[in-house]
Amino acid sequence: MGKRRRVAERRKTKQPAVLGGVIAVVVVGGAFGAYSLFGGGASADDGTSTTADHKTAKTGPLSATEVRTTAAAFLTAWQGGDVAKAAAATDDSAAATTVLTGYAKDAHITGVTLTSGKRSGAAVPFSVKATVTYKGKSKPLTYDSKLTVVRRAKDGVPLVGWKPSLVHPDLQDGDRLVTGDSGTPPITALDRNGAKLTTAKYPSLGTVLDGLREKYGKTVGGKAGIELRVVRKAAKKGAQKTPDKTLVTLSEGTPGTVKTTLSPTLQALAEEKVAAKSKASVVVIRPSTGEILAVANTGHGFNTAFQGSLAPGSTMKVITASLLFDKGLASADKPHPCPKTATYGGWKFHNDDDFEIKDGTFKASFARSCNTAFITQAKELENNDLTKQAQQVFGLSMNNWAIGVPSFDGSVPVQSAAQMAASLMGQGGVRMNPLNMASVASTVQAGTFHQPYLVSPTVDHRTLAKASRTMSASTLSQLREVMQYTAAAGTAAEAMSGLGPDYGAKTGSAEVDGQDKPNGWFTAWKGDLAAAGVVQQGGHGVDTAGPIVAALLKAGS
Repeated sequence: MGKRRRVAERRKTKQPAVLGGVIAVVVVGGAFGAYSLFGGGASADDGTSTTADHKTAKTGPLSATEVRTTAAAFLTAWQGGDVAKAAAATDDSAAATTVLTGYAKDAHITGVTLTSGKRSGAAVPFSVKATVTYKGKSKPLTYDSKLTVVRRAKDGVPLVGWKPSLVHPDLQDGDRLVTGDSGTPPITALDRNGAKLTTAKYPSLGTVLDGLREKYGKTVGGKAGIELRVVRKAAKKGAQKTPDKTLVTLSEGTPGTVKTTLSPTLQALAEEKVAAKSKASVVVIRPSTGEILAVANTGHGFNTAFQGSLAPGSTMKVITASLLFDKGLASADKPHPCPKTATYGGWKFHNDDDFEIKDGTFKASFARSCNTAFITQAKELENNDLTKQAQQVFGLSMNNWAIGVPSFDGSVPVQSAAQMAASLMGQGGVRMNPLNMASVASTVQAGTFHQPYLVSPTVDHRTLAKASRTMSASTLSQLREVMQYTAAAGTAAEAMSGLGPDYGAKTGSAEVDGQDKPNGWFTAWKGDLAAAGVVQQGGHGVDTAGPIVAALLKAGS
């Protein structure tokens, strides 16, 4: 009897224990076996096994039990502080070990409680509750995350698909979670009128405020506090580092003050307009100075408006048209070919719905956004002509803008053959964002390039980028003429209705592999305001980005 009782007691110790909504995992025969609150343990008739089949790799969709038990294995080990076991439950144990070790050692996060949510296919959401403690200061940490279970190719074993963002949604490859002296003091950012800028009032400004702190925190009189923050990986040579992100403040520092050029009225409206669209971004600039008056994104993580790298589609034709005018390859009011198709470099290029304009002018082709009107001129151009035009006249693609926070200056690489032709209409290797395209419209309105900026260069005595030459009077006059005509009677007319006569615009639609709909672009000016926007996967620019840009131009004029 005593022997049976001892056996029973030993078996009892192997029963899983409930830990914050996840049942602890026990190791049986070298493989994970688990029961959980997800809905019970594995059964013999569901086709799953808790041990790997070394003869035949299991294939096919993951069963519900495989997803549940694999998720439970990872979450329970992580919650229990067993980094080795948690990492072994993923498909990249080395990377997982690094991040999970740093979670406790560098971030000083303790008392972790993980509570799973309802499974959806191979994905399992979960919530995290923990405590951050450093130098006698403690603060709670709560957030939601999600993991996805995958099948390992070589043997079919289900594992958690590793990515740093499942440990914290703000973590990307190479980033670290660190708690300690913030290093960079906090800042209080102000709008152009002196009012405080906060993410509570302007949700889009999270990355902007992070960037301002990174740039000016140590130079405007602040004192560092103690924080848990995401320390971003080092940037590649020539690229700007994404700002670190504060997650929890344990001890407030003393902020310095930075004044920006943002208009509270236009910023509020920009936030409102992009929120009504999926994946929209917009920037407003004052052409006469380069001051950035508003910046907003639907998503509040990555700042697409400043740092995006997207094909700009036909909005690029503003730059290309200036090149053709400069070289005498087009004149606004002279006849210009717009056939249904045009071939260059072995590619056949089409117009939307294969339209053609017979006996039309270049102005008519520009206003209708005729692709072939530009492709037919490719044979007259050198491979580097468009690159030089973008750099020398519009100040783009030289990686030298200093706006006050990280930004991407656009890219117009030298290309040849069909790719060179495609770049003339904003495809190929050309990449831009709304900041860049707002600057293009601004350059046309002002007659010369003024590098956009969010913080006055007088604050830190930085040097703004300059263009090496300006357009001739003839080119500028014709470029304004074709953009005004596009706003009045071309593809931009519907969005720009009622904003004339001191205005100009260009629409764009950029095809992207794997998307059902193109990205919709729109850039325009009205008086001493210029703006550009993009709605990713939105379709035609006049219908998607156009109303956003037009509303801001109207409000600011």
